[in-house]
Amino acid sequence: MQPLGRHLTSMGQASMSNKMLSGGISGHIYRTLFASALFNGIPQPQFMSMKNLFSLFFLLFAASFLPAQNCTVSGRLTDAENGETLLGATVEAVGLQKGNISNEYGFYSITLPAGADSVTLRFSYLGYETALQQILPAAGALTLDVALRAQGSVLTEVVIKSNPLEDKVKSTEMSVMTLSTRDAKALPALFGEVDLLKILQLKPGIASGSEGTTGIFVRGGAADQNLIVLDEAVVYNPNHLFGFFSTFNSDAVKDLKMYKGGFPAQYGGRLSSVIDVRMKEGNNQAFDATGGLGLISSRLTLEGPIQRNRSSFILSGRRTYADLITRAINKGNADNPDYTPIPDYYFYDLNTKVNFTLSQKDRLYLSGYFGRDVFTFEDANFNFLFDWGNATGTARWNHTFGPKLFSNTTFTYSDYRYRIRNILQGFSFSLGSNVRDANLKVDFYYQLNNQHTIRFGGNATHHGFEVARLKFASDDGQINFESGEGFDGMEYGLYYADEWAATDRLKLNYGARVSAWQNSPAFYWNVEPRLAANFALSDNWSVKGSYSRMNQYVHLLASSGLSLPTDIWYPSTEGIRPEISDQIAVGTSYLFKDKWLVTWEAWYKWLQHQVDFIDGAELFGNDALEGELTIGSGYAYSPLELEIEKKTGRLTGWVGYTLAWVKRGRFEDINGGAYFPPRFDTRHNLTVVALYELARKWQLTASWVYTSGYVSWLPLGRFTFQDVPGAPFQAVVPVYGERNSFRYPPYMRLDLGIVYRWKTRRSEQDLTISIYNATDRRNPYFIFLDPQLEEVGQNGQTIEIPTAIKAKQVSLFPILPSVTWNFKF
Repeated sequence: MQPLGRHLTSMGQASMSNKMLSGGISGHIYRTLFASALFNGIPQPQFMSMKNLFSLFFLLFAASFLPAQNCTVSGRLTDAENGETLLGATVEAVGLQKGNISNEYGFYSITLPAGADSVTLRFSYLGYETALQQILPAAGALTLDVALRAQGSVLTEVVIKSNPLEDKVKSTEMSVMTLSTRDAKALPALFGEVDLLKILQLKPGIASGSEGTTGIFVRGGAADQNLIVLDEAVVYNPNHLFGFFSTFNSDAVKDLKMYKGGFPAQYGGRLSSVIDVRMKEGNNQAFDATGGLGLISSRLTLEGPIQRNRSSFILSGRRTYADLITRAINKGNADNPDYTPIPDYYFYDLNTKVNFTLSQKDRLYLSGYFGRDVFTFEDANFNFLFDWGNATGTARWNHTFGPKLFSNTTFTYSDYRYRIRNILQGFSFSLGSNVRDANLKVDFYYQLNNQHTIRFGGNATHHGFEVARLKFASDDGQINFESGEGFDGMEYGLYYADEWAATDRLKLNYGARVSAWQNSPAFYWNVEPRLAANFALSDNWSVKGSYSRMNQYVHLLASSGLSLPTDIWYPSTEGIRPEISDQIAVGTSYLFKDKWLVTWEAWYKWLQHQVDFIDGAELFGNDALEGELTIGSGYAYSPLELEIEKKTGRLTGWVGYTLAWVKRGRFEDINGGAYFPPRFDTRHNLTVVALYELARKWQLTASWVYTSGYVSWLPLGRFTFQDVPGAPFQAVVPVYGERNSFRYPPYMRLDLGIVYRWKTRRSEQDLTISIYNATDRRNPYFIFLDPQLEEVGQNGQTIEIPTAIKAKQVSLFPILPSVTWNFKF
């Protein structure tokens, strides 16, 4: 390995000269110039005037306070094969105990002492070969872009691999998890459909929703308290098929990072979590085609360079095809008068992105997502349509001001809407809701030195809401009814944060966010402090703590525990105050034998201004929806959130366990103000995930889940009535007790999978076989109450009289095998 030598040294000197012109000359240079002038041309003191002598001593005095010479090395870290930027990669000066990581845009900066001997920089990233590069650090700025190769793609005499678990121990981040699409594709999945959100459910601190759904309830928070962003644009409903699949196509996703607590100051707007999903940028080296064929859907992704090394594109699509089968069946039975047509249903996703390197300092990214679910049913007298979906757009500009200052300017647009339309014998009915966002934000990343990484910025978002817009009319125009509400609001945010390496053992990340909401005449603002600390007890053991306050100005009004597309987003108003959460967490991370990372965390969360429906609320066709709402508070805590994780070797995976309590209360119109458990209060959550490389081409995977049953609100009984003597009795009026006083049976599921991979000269392929619910356990999806009837005689007739109520369980998924073929050409 050869040092970069004179070329890089001269680059540093050129950059240094620019700093000299701008007044950034170092104390060492001053002293050298002064000494040269003193002994080569300045008269001896006995011949100097007092003015010259005073000037000389003043300059020498001032120079003594100037810093020593430094060399700032900065650049971007990318994948050598496709040009994708690498987020969170480690940069370290070997032997100098100086290091840093790349930000979410692949930019890094590290400051080294100039004028020393050659310095070796080590660049490492999970799943990639570690690169070593020698430099001759000269004073000033040095630009060094580095491309890392994936492990196994190169042959070297000595292979150095990074250990990502070491970085977790040292980082101030806690309550954070990252997810790679490679691992996600290997795990067994429902119908073989890889789902990133379902894999998050396997992590500690996260409770899942109903059987098979993608609902996520993080540390006692509701489903709407998760900030989910795709390329920095908000996704309001991340679900397909009523929550059974997420909107994220794994072929288009590069990275997913989730925060459960200790939130960085740049994030705001939700209480419980941040799920930051970033799309791939597109291969700028060669054209690729990636896809898969499964039981219910197919995927295809095309990517390649527009101009090699300078611009690229990616286009990714996914669609289910069950409707093509049902249409063929319906068509084949069109002549059968007794045949009932099968409704049509399908969903699709389309992801697209282009990026351009405008100059060494400027890059432009344009991306979009479009997804839709469509459910239709039509016959001679009836026409029903139900469709819903998201659309997002992102325009992002990266600019590097210098070796220490980097900026990202982003404009995003989000649109979520649903529509129900029904036409029946001369009448038409429609119902819909819509939420739209237009957001402009600017983020700055400033690497002051190796001890301080500073972030600051701000954003402004315009929200538009159409709430439960109902229309009902007759074709002759005699009946025409319309209701619904419309709102607008502005949300603002400013933030500052500093990650400070106070000592070799103590790291702090402190800052604050100021957020505000305006919905005339309502106006709210709040200061949101953020603090995280890491103290290293040794190289492989650290203790951590964090505190964060979050505000939420938009609320999801959900009438059930399921994630339904008809749930309504509603803004903060004079009557509905912003929700607030305060969370503290403490924990420790211990790396055992450089392979096993054991992480324990305990946390407590306070919740203010929680929104819920009153009992018997009327949702649709209601122009005074706020009258159906009630405001309360809540809390959640866990003394034990444990994860044991292994990321290297033939056997990888994790074990997670959470013991937690969740409560809501102080609602005037619910339970008399007493606290009660929300539906997602599950006491115990235990998950085991394992991936085993059986051979070079074979991989075995498994996941096992145990969860305490979630709670529900079931009637205690029913009133019965009989219209006239001899008529059947009806049990229709339920009698309810306290909310969520019934707990379902525990949920347990084992999933198994096997992956076979092979390569040809021009392709990489795999065949994935999954078995969902391998033990065929019938877990409850919901429970209903069925009256038990007894035949008796009355007035010479035999009638049925309800004598008891029996609870019955409905289960969705038995054992379900699936096969998926994935390819890359």
